Parts: sequence; C-alpha cells; structure tokens
Amino acid sequence: MKYKIAVIPGDGIGPEITTQAELVLARLGELFGHEFATTHVLAGGAAIDVFGEPLPDQTIEIAKESDAVLLGAVGGPKWDGMPGHLRPEAGLLKLRKSLNLYANLRPAILYDALKEACPLRADLVEGGLDILVMRELTGGIYFGEKGRREGPNGPEAYDVECYSEMEVERIARAAFEAARNRGRDKKVTSVDKNNVLESSRLWREVVIRVAAEYPDITLEHMFVDNAAMQLVRAPKQFDVILTSNIFGDILSDEASMVTGSIGMLPSASLSSAGMPGVYEPIHGSAPDIAGKDVANPIATILSLSMMMRHAFGLESEAATIDQAVKEVLEAGWRTGDIAKPGERTIGTKEMGRRIIDALKR
Repeated sequence: MKYKIAVIPGDGIGPEITTQAELVLARLGELFGHEFATTHVLAGGAAIDVFGEPLPDQTIEIAKESDAVLLGAVGGPKWDGMPGHLRPEAGLLKLRKSLNLYANLRPAILYDALKEACPLRADLVEGGLDILVMRELTGGIYFGEKGRREGPNGPEAYDVECYSEMEVERIARAAFEAARNRGRDKKVTSVDKNNVLESSRLWREVVIRVAAEYPDITLEHMFVDNAAMQLVRAPKQFDVILTSNIFGDILSDEASMVTGSIGMLPSASLSSAGMPGVYEPIHGSAPDIAGKDVANPIATILSLSMMMRHAFGLESEAATIDQAVKEVLEAGWRTGDIAKPGERTIGTKEMGRRIIDALKR
C-alpha cells in the first residue's frame, strides 16, 4: 500500500527530528510492505527565507493532496522582528485553518521507565499516567478579531475570544468519542472559565448538551486555574481533558512536564472535512540546541504512531512504533532531556537508530 506524506521539517531542531522520523517510516515500510512516499515542503521561518511568507500556497496544495502531514517545528529568534502576520507561527495557524484541523489530540503518557524523570512525588503517579488533552484548534482567541487602538489609557491592543456553538459541539463530540474508545475511566473533564468569560458559559452549555448523547461517559467541569493546579496535585484523576485553544495550549505543556519532558509528547491535529491530519511533536523549534545532535526525536516518532492509527488505520504498525520506543527506554537509553543527573546520554541520531533497530513485526 502506498501512502503520501507531506513533510514540513520547519526550523530549529525540526529538520533533525523529522529526519529520524522518516528513517523510522522507511523501516516500517520494509517490515509491513508499505510505501511511505514523502514530499518535503516549506513552512515557518524556512519558508519566509525563501518565499517571504510563512506558508506558501504550494505548501498548502501539496498538503491537501497528501494522506497526512508530518511537521517538525517552526519559529526562532531570527524572525521575531517580523510583523505578526508574517511570523513563522502565523504559518502554523494558517495551515490549521486551511486544513480545517479543529481537533488537537495530545496524549500525555508517563512511561514506567521514565518515572524518575517526573518532577512529582512518586505516590502521585504510581502506576503511570495516560491523559489525553483534547484541544480545540481553529477557534478562540488565536483566531478572533485582533488589533490596536487608542484607549482611555493610551494605545492598547486587543484579542477577542469567540466560539460558535458548532465549534464547541464538534470538539466536545470528539472528546466524548475518545473517552469511549480509550477504554479507561470513560471520563471527560471540560475545562473553562465559566465564572468570568461569556465564551466559557456558552462552552459549558454546549458541552452539557452533547454529554446527554453519551450516558456511559462521566462529565465534570473544572475552571482552568483549578485544572492547572490539579494536574500537579492529583494528575491520575484525569482521563480526557476537553478545552479551548488557548487553555489547551497551556495545559498540554504542563501535562508534558508532569510526564517527564516536553520532548516525549506527540500530537495529532484532525479534520472532519476529508482533509489530511497534521502530526507533530508539541515542543518548539529549540533553536539553542539546533544542529547539535542532542534533541529528543521520540515525540516526533510517536507522532508517526498517531499517524498510523488516525490517518491510515494501521494499528499493528502503530503498536510496533510504541513498543520499540518502550523497549529503548526500558533498556536505559536517554537523550539529555530525560536523563538523570550524571546519567550517560545519547544524541538525536543514536536514539533514532536504536528505535529503528527495535522495530519488529
């Protein structure tokens, strides 16, 4: 079987980690008899340097013609002085809108082999963690009206948080379906700021309405400030966390550190309109370590696992990747971000090679 994948290496460590993911893809294809045909395209700062814009039309066209998109990371201080609409991150937002990627799935898993990398007390994470953050991705404050104006205290800037019932309903339904299919606690924690924000009041109303269609799923509501506290106080209480774009952005990064390192967390951004999904690590471009062969490629490789499941329906291939990562971690191999002080570490290429060697059908 042939699958077409658009690869956006991006900026900083992006090219290094996507290279390792592509090597994993090649080995996986050999093992299972698939052809993963990759096409490299530009976005972010790399696209600005060549085309003068963060997301060229040809990148969007190739992405739409593909079965899935693998993304490294975008951004860096080199482009910090660009106008907002020309910054690398603007290209990322445009890509999400262009592909209608409204549902962002961010699993936060604490592997037993990495329990010592977790900054929380051992009793709080006994038995491991498996939390799924379901983040709405194409609405909210990141896509609302924004601008600058003269205010009562002088010049001011504004960003508007706005959600439609449709946007809340579809992400809520995705969260309840995920809770049902995960086969764990069958619980959705909807995170909002209902006591202050009108957009959160609508959010809660719609979530409650959708929940009536899922009587087998427990629904609870939690203010975002309390959710941030509970993630470090008692993380095992969570199964699926459903939340808005900006709250999900923040909480998923917090969840990543609870599980040991942001370098371990993959993500899948999905559409319901027949568009390809985008699969990427949740960490940034880390320009300070770019080109030093020290970045952790595991989040990117685990993003391939999500691609196998969600884009291609290849459960065995996904499980093969997951098992290979688990075996390498259990064997004690570590990049610097997940190593204990004084522990021997390996680089990006070596970690990729060891995971590839561990791939078995």
